[in-house]
Amino acid sequence: QVQLIESGGGSVQAGDSLRLSCVASGRTFSTYGMGWFRQASGKEREFVAHITGSGGGTYYTASVKGRFTISRDNGKNTVYLQMNGLKPEDTDVYYCAAKRGFGLPTATTPADYWGQGTQVTVSS
Repeated sequence: QVQLIESGGGSVQAGDSLRLSCVASGRTFSTYGMGWFRQASGKEREFVAHITGSGGGTYYTASVKGRFTISRDNGKNTVYLQMNGLKPEDTDVYYCAAKRGFGLPTATTPADYWGQGTQVTVSS
């Protein structure tokens, strides 16, 4: 089983930046499509971004495009989410996700593995 360990969440003010990190266990990290999702209490989990195994392809939900950047360092088994220009509506628990076998986690394609979640709180 793959374990995903997240860090980097916190409480910031609107306009600030945060970088989330997710470190994965295993020897085949480069074969995993990686993604970030977020979820507020009582709401559905929302797709944020994903990145291909090689890092050559990325995709973002419209609400974060231009503000967030997903990247990965396969040598460190780590995926990142750089979040700039944070808004109060970005306040959520953020989850790292992995899809094995060169797949990609999406809004309609379930991830195979999930991180524990990290809280991001943005105040106005």
